[in-house]
Amino acid sequence: MTNALSTVVLAGVVEGITEFLPVSSTGHLLLVEKLVRQPCSDLFNIVIQSGAVLAVLPLFRARLSQFLFRWSEPATRLYAAKLALAFAVTAAGGIVLTKAGFRLPESALPIAVALAVGGLGFVAVEAWLARRPGGGREDVTWKIAVVVGLAQLLAGVFPGTSRSGATILFALVLGMSRPAATEFSFLVGIPTMLAAGGLKILSALRHAPAGAPAEDWQMVGVGFVVSALVSFVVVKWLLGYIRTHTFVVFGWYRLALAALLLVLLAGGWM
Repeated sequence: MTNALSTVVLAGVVEGITEFLPVSSTGHLLLVEKLVRQPCSDLFNIVIQSGAVLAVLPLFRARLSQFLFRWSEPATRLYAAKLALAFAVTAAGGIVLTKAGFRLPESALPIAVALAVGGLGFVAVEAWLARRPGGGREDVTWKIAVVVGLAQLLAGVFPGTSRSGATILFALVLGMSRPAATEFSFLVGIPTMLAAGGLKILSALRHAPAGAPAEDWQMVGVGFVVSALVSFVVVKWLLGYIRTHTFVVFGWYRLALAALLLVLLAGGWM
């Protein structure tokens, strides 16, 4: 296996594992790039992210079947409207930030800080939930839909926050059960990330710098497939895991990863 192919497969595996787990795919892909000393293009990262997103659709067959065949039911239209509201809040905020010229920070330090804050958040919230009676509500309120949309925006502004981590955490704080919060987070993330990815792909193709090396679409395709396959397996596992476990292990993992990034930064390795 060539070095380039090894890097593509490794990046696809890491993206597939971390895209929907609340641990920040950004932080992990940064570590991969530093490990292999061969950074992947933004276009490559966007395409493999799309693969991870599309792969989870079969895992929500019941909900997708509801949208397709039970649209006349008020509950179906209401759930879809709340998904649309969360997406609209994120999209509107993203447009405002783009018009304002917002640029993501390139340093690893903000990623480490966001990882640590999110990790502390999960540990604290799970400790609080342990003292709360009941398992949480299954329905999504309009307030939760708006907050989830804002949480997606927060994750976009602070890389390392984790889109799924932020949305699930806020939904839990607002009283949702873990399975219901996770499902809503993942479903609203599908159009959000596909729309953002589609726009970035078009922009990258339209505004490619003159003389820039052409993208190796065969390698991009390999990364897409690897990411999709791994994401399907990981999300299927996670949906079963959270029915009997809490998110606290992800909180501690985030704290450990943040500490590792800070050590690498202090040692001048990043």
